[in-house]
Amino acid sequence: MTIDFVDITYVVAGEAEYMIDHAPHRVSAGDLICIPKWAHRSAISFPERPMECYCVNGQVFEPGIGDAVLPLPLVSHIGLHQDIIDLFRDLNAAWLLRDPCGGLQVRALYMMILYRFCQIILYKDVGIAYDARVQKALRHMLDHYGDPLTVQAMAKMLGLSTLYFGSLFKRETGFSFRQYLSSIRLNHAEDMLGSGEYNVNEVAIACGFSDVFYFSRVFKENRGIAPSRVLRARKRVQDQKAQLFAGKEG
Repeated sequence: MTIDFVDITYVVAGEAEYMIDHAPHRVSAGDLICIPKWAHRSAISFPERPMECYCVNGQVFEPGIGDAVLPLPLVSHIGLHQDIIDLFRDLNAAWLLRDPCGGLQVRALYMMILYRFCQIILYKDVGIAYDARVQKALRHMLDHYGDPLTVQAMAKMLGLSTLYFGSLFKRETGFSFRQYLSSIRLNHAEDMLGSGEYNVNEVAIACGFSDVFYFSRVFKENRGIAPSRVLRARKRVQDQKAQLFAGKEG
């Protein structure tokens, strides 16, 4: 049959033989099948090894464009991931309960499932759980990125030597403590500049940069544009919107 929806199927046990647009695909536990809208598909399972799977059939739209094409292969082997299985179970429960806000929950869970698939397939990130001490450090960094954080103070907070904590953090995240902290600060700075509500000096201070000139240099090195230019671009957009609105009012 030709489907008028996107078929996302995650095989957790057994085997099956799919025909997708007349091409055969043998799937088994740990395989993800992503069949696009308007494809022709059929499938058979085998009595000795019946396929068990979680499946979501639905529409995927991109705002302002319409039907979206998911950047996922037709069939991928990603292995079994308990967190994804739990998300599917939560999605099934939310769908069956049909509470007043269930639609929002279903959409949120569906997006989380798609996010995990993209994370694993496109970015080769299986979602490795960090060491509990590194997790605590990351939470602290996210909550206090504007404070004068140091690797020495963080190590002391965790009861570790500075050398060991620095090595552990790099091993777990792939970045040094300073690199990771700088990334968090720059991401927040970019959001604040994009809002158009703060000047460069206010953004630098709020994001933990005591020296506005150092902040401007680091921001330009990482984003390829000076923070002042981000503000000017934002102001141009706001002025254009104001002129358009004024024209409509007139």
